[in-house]
Amino acid sequence: MCLAETAHSMGRHPEQLAPRIPVVVHARDPISREGALSALERDSRIEIRERKTPGGVILMVDHVLTQGTLAQMRRAVGGDGSKAVLVLDTLQDDEFHEIVSYGVSAVVWRHEATRNRLIQAVLAAARGDGDLPADLLGRLIRQLGTGGPPTATGPGFPSYGLTPREVEVMRLVAEGFGTAKIAAELCYSERTIKDVMYKLTTRLNLRNRAHAVAYALREGYI
Repeated sequence: MCLAETAHSMGRHPEQLAPRIPVVVHARDPISREGALSALERDSRIEIRERKTPGGVILMVDHVLTQGTLAQMRRAVGGDGSKAVLVLDTLQDDEFHEIVSYGVSAVVWRHEATRNRLIQAVLAAARGDGDLPADLLGRLIRQLGTGGPPTATGPGFPSYGLTPREVEVMRLVAEGFGTAKIAAELCYSERTIKDVMYKLTTRLNLRNRAHAVAYALREGYI
């Protein structure tokens, strides 16, 4: 009997068998924090924590990416496998390239930060799937078309190439596809897609899918 059938026979949805995602919320002002907490705490897949948990998600709410926010984010993510979601009013292109190297998996604009949008970003970050606003990706792609930033040679952007299959996968990741949709689009198994992403991020010393998208954009692959 498969997991779904077992769950059905017990009267429980399969998603309820999965461990809840520990999430810590940081915000510059108490109103923003309370709003984010109210949006997330009603979802059965999320568990709000006061202190971060290794491998959990840190949601950070601010208006712009200040040095204080950046420093707090670096301390929060650390090297324990935690993921970060940023909720901001705006983000400069060079700031995006910086934050993904520190473990940010998702960015949400404050004016789009509905309950569903925040939950979507947290779930994507927990899976290791990047979740970036379409206009931010569009800006980065247009930037490359007009010369773009210098070729990635600094910390966090190794100068090794991508294979054709990795380029195909990264193109769909940049379009917001999750593992299952990428597998269906390319006629691969989900295991193969996960293996491609694991080998790519390990070989290039990239933190996560968002970091890989930034690398692929800056190198001109997508």
